[in-house]
This record gives sequence, C-alpha cells and structure tokens, in this order.
Amino acid sequence: MQELTDKAAWRKKAAGILAFRYLSPAELEAVVGVAGFLRYEPGELVVGEGELESYFYGILEGTVSVSVRDSSEPGAAKDVYMCALGPGDAFGEAGLFMNVRRTASVRAADAATLIRIHRSDFSAFIRAQSAGGNKLLLVIIYGLLRKLRAANQELAYERKADLDQTDVDALLEDMLGS
Repeated sequence: MQELTDKAAWRKKAAGILAFRYLSPAELEAVVGVAGFLRYEPGELVVGEGELESYFYGILEGTVSVSVRDSSEPGAAKDVYMCALGPGDAFGEAGLFMNVRRTASVRAADAATLIRIHRSDFSAFIRAQSAGGNKLLLVIIYGLLRKLRAANQELAYERKADLDQTDVDALLEDMLGS
C-alpha cells in the first residue's frame, strides 16, 4: 500500500463515489481534506476478515475482490468469492458506526486507488457540516439497505434450492424402490 499525498489529483474522482455524489463542492472539499488516498497493487490485502478497524473506503480507480473465509470443513479453510467492486463503489460502512470486526476480506483485484475515511474524521465532518453530513448518512444508509436486500434475495434463493426432508425421503424411496 502506498499513501498518496496529492489529494488535488483525486478530488474529481472522489465526487464519483456514490456516498459523496450529492455533496456540495465545499462539503466534498471538507471530506477530501480529512481523507487518506491509498494505492494498492494487484493481490494486496486492503481489509482482512476479522480485523477490527474503523474506516470507510471508496473506490476511485481499479477493482477490489470481496471474499469470506469458509472453514466449515476441518483443515480445509478456503476463501469464497463474494463479489467485485469498482469505481464509485464503497465498503466498510459498518466501521463508521460500530466497533465490529470485518465480515469479509477485500483485496485489490488489479491496481486500485481508494479513498479512506476514519470514523473520528467522519463524525467531525457530520458535526461541522450538518447538511452535508445528513446527505452523506442518507446515501450510506441507502447503500447498506441495497446490500441487505441483495443478501436477503441470495438467502431466499439458497433456501429455495435446499432440499427439505420430503425431498430426501422421495429420493431415497426412488433409489431403494420401496
């Protein structure tokens, strides 16, 4: 990871992050002023599942891959791909609100440039820029609700695909001819 010091070069791309899209130029400038800009090489870990950190990330350039660790089989833990995120997307919203461990790992899929904001800087922005803070919070909540809806749809799909006991009984009856 390389910290980028020229924030001016990334200001325009920061406006493309969904969470920042509705901020005024002055509000965006305040966010950019407290944010860090980071460059990751392909395969480099951005966030590790289980880590405790308080940062929100927005993707300015490149793509990141999100995965979770599956350790359901003893001795055979593996990473399970969840999704890819690209320019304009964000992750780590929970770190702004709660002191919880990360639920997934995020790696740079290719060279990626990210904006990162710490919880304390986010809170300071909301106190100093109440109108901008409200806009930012509403868009983040909207994004979280979209992610929740997608997770619920995925869960419903998986549940529909699961066999229930009557399916298993019918399968055994067919196989055993009883």
